[in-house]
Amino acid sequence: MAEHAAEHAAYPVGLRLSGRRVVVLGAGQVAQRRLPALLAAGADVLLVSPSATPSVEAMADTGELRWERRPYRPGDLEGAWYALISTDDPEANAAASREAEERRVWAVRSDDAGAATAWTPATGHSEGVTVAVLTGRDPRRSAAVRDAVVEGLRDGSLAAPHHRARTKGVALVGGGPGDPDLITVRGRRLLAEADVVIADRLGPRDLLAELPPHVEIIDAAKIPYGRFMAQEAINQALIDHAKAGKAVVRLKGGDPFVFGRGMEEAQALAEAGIPCTVVPGISSTISVPGAAGIPVTHRGVAHEFTVVSGHVAPDDERSLVDWPALARLRGTLVVLMGVGNSAAIAATLMAHGRSGDTPAAVVQEGTTAAQRRVDATLATLGETVRAEGVRPPAVLVIGDVVAVTPGSSVE
Repeated sequence: MAEHAAEHAAYPVGLRLSGRRVVVLGAGQVAQRRLPALLAAGADVLLVSPSATPSVEAMADTGELRWERRPYRPGDLEGAWYALISTDDPEANAAASREAEERRVWAVRSDDAGAATAWTPATGHSEGVTVAVLTGRDPRRSAAVRDAVVEGLRDGSLAAPHHRARTKGVALVGGGPGDPDLITVRGRRLLAEADVVIADRLGPRDLLAELPPHVEIIDAAKIPYGRFMAQEAINQALIDHAKAGKAVVRLKGGDPFVFGRGMEEAQALAEAGIPCTVVPGISSTISVPGAAGIPVTHRGVAHEFTVVSGHVAPDDERSLVDWPALARLRGTLVVLMGVGNSAAIAATLMAHGRSGDTPAAVVQEGTTAAQRRVDATLATLGETVRAEGVRPPAVLVIGDVVAVTPGSSVE
């Protein structure tokens, strides 16, 4: 039993190979898989093989490694720190293994792991962390465990916050359209490392419930603003928490820079000398129509789409939208925050030439469990929104793409 346990035991260690001699015997598929990591580690690689795969040959041609086009011969491992033995000649592999043992060179052997002095773990990387997994002689299991750990680190489901070197400042994170699975990997990881999260109402709320108890969650809508405007109060809260040494995430719906006032917050942080990281998010402008089965562009139907804010009525002097110009466009029109002004928007577009028969749709609470789609025409849009009791958040989509379905085709 003791001998059996010793045969499978391995002591894990990370090799620092930068500038150190590594000898690779054989240039087939095994070498092709292993060489990129050795080169990334800065190893001084000597490749010994009569032939090579095209990918390995390209590495030699670009000067990434030195290639001696010949079989292995005794003495090749002299001065090596590490060796990869992967030729298709079992006798050469055995001889190289013996030489590695004599010279005390750590050597991996592809055809006989039991004869090797080292094993190659299944490795993965995430934000400066290298994950290496060894499961004896079960490489598939090693890869599966590695993948699970790396994925957990990337999506934040495996909590591993920085302690020695934490990113200071504020991260403006786009949370996506509402479904918590649609936040980016980086955004979820930053959430998992946050001390303070200042969240918008339209952010993915389900993610907040997963945060550890020590994380302070602040509803941006409830920040008291007294002599400040609401946005100024949010800016000040970001600055105050960051200056207190906290890792701060500003969680916003969609993308921070698409009608999200993210640039105002970034500017305020810059003026205060606070580092700011912007993490883009999936915007509802394309994701919500897509989730409801509406392509904002489609070959032969629409080759352009325009996104506007509808929170200011078309006849309001504060509106910065050129509605007459939009009415003349042939592509798709996507309107955010336009539910309350849907009737006025439709009337203005028709008054400037857009046909009342143009297909239209409203998608309420897109990508969430409460998502619903209501179809209309431009002429009936306002009345349909009222009759169906559509409430924000909702996205208006106007254009022929609304009528496109998986069963339809365009010649």
